[in-house]
Amino acid sequence: MTRENVSPRQLLGTVVAVQANFYRVQMDEVVRSKESEIIAGFSSLSPSSLTPAPILLCTRRTRLKKIGQQVMVGDRVIVEEPDWAGGRGAVAEVLPRHSQLNRPAIANVNQILLVFAVADPPLEPIQLSRFLIKAESTGVDVLLCLNKCDLVSEQEKQQINDRLLAWGYQPLFISVQNHININQIATYLQDKITVIAGPSGVGKTSLINSLIPDINLRVGEVSGKLARGRHTTRHVELFEMPTGGLLADTPGFNQPDLDCGPQELIHYFPEARERLAAAHCRFSDCIHKDEPDCAVSGDWERYQHYLEFLDDALAHQNQTNQQADPESSLKLISKGKGQSQYEPKLESKKYRRISRKTQLQDLQELYRESED
Repeated sequence: MTRENVSPRQLLGTVVAVQANFYRVQMDEVVRSKESEIIAGFSSLSPSSLTPAPILLCTRRTRLKKIGQQVMVGDRVIVEEPDWAGGRGAVAEVLPRHSQLNRPAIANVNQILLVFAVADPPLEPIQLSRFLIKAESTGVDVLLCLNKCDLVSEQEKQQINDRLLAWGYQPLFISVQNHININQIATYLQDKITVIAGPSGVGKTSLINSLIPDINLRVGEVSGKLARGRHTTRHVELFEMPTGGLLADTPGFNQPDLDCGPQELIHYFPEARERLAAAHCRFSDCIHKDEPDCAVSGDWERYQHYLEFLDDALAHQNQTNQQADPESSLKLISKGKGQSQYEPKLESKKYRRISRKTQLQDLQELYRESED
């Protein structure tokens, strides 16, 4: 989108939050003329030398609603007829997305910053592996950050580092409390849309507060009983970095869903991708479990993780096939609030209510028989 393509009554911005049927849109960088008129610029992020970009509370044009155009956090949009005094506007068009995440629902993401703690709560390899697979499945770059490094020895840090290098990741050790390597993190986030993900209680919100001092997000504590964090973030929102870039805080969770197919799962393990690049399995449809002459199955550490996740992927595939099959023995029941579950269909006719049409036909047939 260029300046020539946008009318004076249209401006470009980025959706930073969705609230019910309203959209908070951060407009592109602006300057004020001598007549105090606001003129919109057209780059994606605001240089610190310009006036801070305003945020307008926008509605969605009816035309977009009619064509089913969803407006997501992270979308680049055209806003028509902005009311600067009232802080209002209307989203008239959504520009094409170069990436899209479904959970959380964010568009145009450049990278995922996966945050874990090396202690308090303790690092769980299977949980970390699950998060990494979910992040890899999005197709965007993954940056692994390990918080609370001040709570472990240098020897323990080296052991963790070597282990993750074998997995295909170069972790960055930080300490939000002692401000260790925070500036290095900020460098990786500059001029990008980054999603922070990870289990609750590992310091994601504290890291955002450290990177954006004026934000003051509410920080939770780690549950002493479960050694897990308490959820504090309730919705998805993009926050502007002082050095440029947008950062998304997302609701913390402990077990992300793996909804990929069994054939694609292996490609989300970097160490397995290396094995496949060096050799080929005998069978093209190999799922790397019990097949002979498999190039992947073997002595790499996360192979047991792969087998566990493969069972999940096979179950997900089976559920998807049952949903697509009209003769399936399961049916999808809505439970409200966006939740649903599968329940068995009633196959026997004795459990089905007879339709009124059938009842009427039976009565007419009975009447004719009585007349005869």
